[in-house]
Amino acid sequence: MPDRRAFGGEFAGRVALVTGAGQGIGAAVTQALAALGATVAATDRAADTVSVVASALTEEFEDDPTAGPVNSYALDVTDVHAVEETVDRVERELGPVDILVNVAGVLRTAPVLELTDRDWAETFAVNTTGVFHVSRAVVARMAPRGTGCVVTVASNAAGIPRPRMAAYAASKAAAVMFTKCLGLEQARNGIRCNVVAPGSTDTPMQRALWADESDAVRVVDGDPHPAAYRTGIPLGRIARPQDIADAVTFLASDRARQITMHDLYVDGGATLR
Repeated sequence: MPDRRAFGGEFAGRVALVTGAGQGIGAAVTQALAALGATVAATDRAADTVSVVASALTEEFEDDPTAGPVNSYALDVTDVHAVEETVDRVERELGPVDILVNVAGVLRTAPVLELTDRDWAETFAVNTTGVFHVSRAVVARMAPRGTGCVVTVASNAAGIPRPRMAAYAASKAAAVMFTKCLGLEQARNGIRCNVVAPGSTDTPMQRALWADESDAVRVVDGDPHPAAYRTGIPLGRIARPQDIADAVTFLASDRARQITMHDLYVDGGATLR
């Protein structure tokens, strides 16, 4: 794992807003940004869960003078009014948002012919419309300032078909193209918009797909059976949330100042691209 101390204080003086920060990749992104000095607004619709994350990170960084504070906010990204109110509150309490990381997501699995209207709608409401709501609210405030950065955490499923994952894959593909279009429109305002596309990552969402640990082995080894059509992971390991967080912090940093509209796959080579 890269040693973040080499970039200590990299985001000092910057405010970052992270959605889906209550667990998994969102919590790891929150930790990574705070470790690098950002003041983080950690948001999640599970208010109690994200509050616990913020408290734990506050305790973890108590003796680290280069770390930034973490503040928790309840936020349902599907509620456009709540999004506007929360972004306003964050900017009043913490300052102008410099970095937005869209992580909030849900997964509903089923073959297409068994997929319900509700599952389809809820998947898009969070994974696509939620990205739109939050990005629009934050970027509308970034644009007059002439600076800012958006990173959307999508999925490698956006670029390769997966059985039983049509709603998830389609919603993530839409979020990817939305983010790239936003980046094209906002480049003249100095705002960079990029995507990180994780593959299989050891999170509660991933583990919910497994019956037991043997399923993890099949993810790494691949499964050519028609029920899966998986190629496996060439690097031979499932990602940790920190692996995704490191990609996010790179794209959010000045080290990536010439990168926009990019889709960075962090999947151990699983999609062979």
